[in-house]
Amino acid sequence: MTKPVLLLVEDDRALADLLLWHFDKEGYDVVRTADGDEALLLAEERPPDLVILDWMIEGVSGIEVCRRLRRRSGTAHVPIIMLTARGEESDRIRGLQTGADDYVTKPFSPRELIARVGAVLRRVRPALAGELLTYGDIEMDVDAHRVRRSGRAVQLGPTEFRLLRHLMENPGRVFSRERLLDAIWPRDRDIDVRTVDVHVRRLRKALNQGDEQDVVRTVRSAGYSLDMEG
Repeated sequence: MTKPVLLLVEDDRALADLLLWHFDKEGYDVVRTADGDEALLLAEERPPDLVILDWMIEGVSGIEVCRRLRRRSGTAHVPIIMLTARGEESDRIRGLQTGADDYVTKPFSPRELIARVGAVLRRVRPALAGELLTYGDIEMDVDAHRVRRSGRAVQLGPTEFRLLRHLMENPGRVFSRERLLDAIWPRDRDIDVRTVDVHVRRLRKALNQGDEQDVVRTVRSAGYSLDMEG
């Protein structure tokens, strides 16, 4: 299974080193920075699976980073856990209202943070809880390479399977054609971006029968997402 990608935004070098060691040991791919401006750039270049965000950091503040990530289509659904020495109830409420999914007050144990990260990821990224992915009435058995919708078997080619898996691992997140190219065809740079449209059409044809809802949403000028509310 692909390693979950964490964006760690923490300006306490000793704490960042400690967390990096623990999360690496647990099998996470950690990208770190101490700067809010750089964090926004990193999140845009490579949307993480989860952001661990300190409130007081260099450059743009953590609370503002959280706000901006929530406003961007590519990171609007990425879970955020805020780290802070601010323990007052009003600060916790402000952080949660800004868009944080969880709030950890310093000092804390790395084991507690790892447990919270795991809990959040299992809730929003079913792929990280096992190899059976579900979204609405769609089920994917990654190991057996099988897909079912409302109980019926869905026949997919290898590329459509990888495309659907990527979308099911990131429900609601909008991916541009370029990002899907990087995710599905990472080593083949000669493929035209329009190839994505061809495989999305094939995926839709296989998934949708009769009056079934088209769950692959086209976002004009942005790309595609797996979204039953679209």
